[in-house]
Amino acid sequence: MAGTLAQRLDRSLSRLKGVALLPLLILAVPWVQEIVDQLVFGGRWNLPMVPGGPFLGVLTAPFSHGGFGHLISNSLWFLPLSWLVLAKSRGDYLAVWLGVYATAIPVWLFWHQASHGLSGVIYGLLGYLLLIGWLERRPLSILLSLTALFAYGGALPSLLPFLSPPGVSWIGHASGFAGGVLAALAIQRDRGA
Repeated sequence: MAGTLAQRLDRSLSRLKGVALLPLLILAVPWVQEIVDQLVFGGRWNLPMVPGGPFLGVLTAPFSHGGFGHLISNSLWFLPLSWLVLAKSRGDYLAVWLGVYATAIPVWLFWHQASHGLSGVIYGLLGYLLLIGWLERRPLSILLSLTALFAYGGALPSLLPFLSPPGVSWIGHASGFAGGVLAALAIQRDRGA
């Protein structure tokens, strides 16, 4: 069993080497947007998901932030959580992004406030990681779930509106988390685990 776990970890780390740059490339988009926003538009060029606004806002919202502090904070969470999911597979990573976008659509249609930032994706990655170990019950999946729980479980209270700081889109966090959960359920079902 120990040899099997070690072999799976080796395969996961090998996979991760091949895609480790992907989250950095994705993260380059909001960083370029924020630099241009600050230098050219004085912080007024945001691309949020606005209620009743164009659908394009659903697609651009993760790449738009309310300043460098917001972006730095999200970057520090986004990279390690992305790498944890990518240690499993690129398909799982894509599924989380698709799940997050799918659950953002009802928020865009029915919620009364604009939102933006990578935190919805961050919570999607976290939701996926917390659930996949329980669903698959495989050593690597369990290890990823436990790592996410112990390293990032402290972020879970901000899924609740009364524990989320003022001005923070708790609904964006909750919908992203739901998207990650949906991705884990879809992946588990697809693999027949």
